[in-house]
Amino acid sequence: MKCIVGLGNIGKRFELTRHNIGFEVIDYILKKHNFSLDKQKFKGAYTIERLNGDKVLFIEPMTMMNLSGEAVGPLMDYYNVEVEDLIVLYDDLDLSQGQIRLRQKGSAGGHNGMKSIIKHLGTDQFKRIRIGVGRPTNGMSVPDYVLQKFSKEEMITMDKVIEHSAHAVEAFIESSRFDHVMNQYNGEVN
Repeated sequence: MKCIVGLGNIGKRFELTRHNIGFEVIDYILKKHNFSLDKQKFKGAYTIERLNGDKVLFIEPMTMMNLSGEAVGPLMDYYNVEVEDLIVLYDDLDLSQGQIRLRQKGSAGGHNGMKSIIKHLGTDQFKRIRIGVGRPTNGMSVPDYVLQKFSKEEMITMDKVIEHSAHAVEAFIESSRFDHVMNQYNGEVN
């Protein structure tokens, strides 16, 4: 079973913020396929669905971002998901808006949600899609920036990024060759 995790913060006030881009991609996929996060357990909202014949566990942690591993680890254990079948989607300050970067593994890169998942899984050897949100340019603090909603202008780009990221997730579900998925989807989204 594949496991797709989107990171974000729960609550209406965090919707469409930079930090919630992982949730946005999960929501896009779920809506596209008429699925919903209809279960809750271990601090996570989730569903198990069939997509292209494969069983897929979709998770949105119901913790705050920095505690995401408290939901992901136990749900993966409960459903016996192997770490090589996991992909996590999250915001990345080091990529400009309009870029995504798929990786086989890696450090948290300063992202507290990823730090929590790595801590709870005991490894950083899992796939991820880093979604560029850029860095603040006007002296705004990083926490304020990532918790700020995208502007209408930014959402034009981010809607394309969300769709592109969703296609990358679907390709991951269908393919046994993540390197091919990386080659196809890494980079600037037009």
